[in-house]
Amino acid sequence: MDLKVHLCVYKMMQEIPQPKNASEALSIQQAMRGRVQVTHDDFDKIERIAGIDVGYDPVRNVSKAALVLLDIENLKPIVSITAEDPTPFPYIPGLLSFREAPVIIRALEQLKEIPDILFIDGQGIAHPRRLGVAAHMGVLTGLPSIGIAKSLLCGNYKEPGPLKGSKSTLTHKGEIIGTVLRSKEKCKPLFISPGHRITLDTAVDLVERCLTRYRLPEPTRLADKLSKIDKTLL
Repeated sequence: MDLKVHLCVYKMMQEIPQPKNASEALSIQQAMRGRVQVTHDDFDKIERIAGIDVGYDPVRNVSKAALVLLDIENLKPIVSITAEDPTPFPYIPGLLSFREAPVIIRALEQLKEIPDILFIDGQGIAHPRRLGVAAHMGVLTGLPSIGIAKSLLCGNYKEPGPLKGSKSTLTHKGEIIGTVLRSKEKCKPLFISPGHRITLDTAVDLVERCLTRYRLPEPTRLADKLSKIDKTLL
């Protein structure tokens, strides 16, 4: 199935929810959180990873989604895509999905093939209502997804050891919601959490598989880089 058709099917089943205010956004999050699945791995194979990041131009009030599709075997980019839209929702911590989801969908629609998984710069279930942008996008698209965040949104953890690969558990209200991973020595850790159709252990394993010499795994590192420039990487 063509990716655009695939996404249109989901949008026909439910329109991308776009709230008018914070109260509506909270209600949508509470309704969507019950559809998130992180208890088991629900996929056959992972070959193509779509790394996604979103940047903002406050002067023009525009959001820019950057997407880089990679081959997991060699971590080489296959295609890079950007999309821009007027920013549809104000900046409110915990509700960033409503700023980012519409423009991410626009970028995904430009792909010629369906990625096996989404690596998204942001939170998965490591979110007060267990619906960060990676979980949100997983539910919207039906695709497996992982949140790779550069900072803590909620929860408690012990600082992981100084060596690359050191980990600690992220908890919130007695629930394990993620892993704090030292992805590079002498760098701040990353906050990894499953988004949809994947377990925490598998999410961390895949992120570690995509690490090179940088702090960020290649899919989101390249997307982050692309979100800051005005041209594609390819």
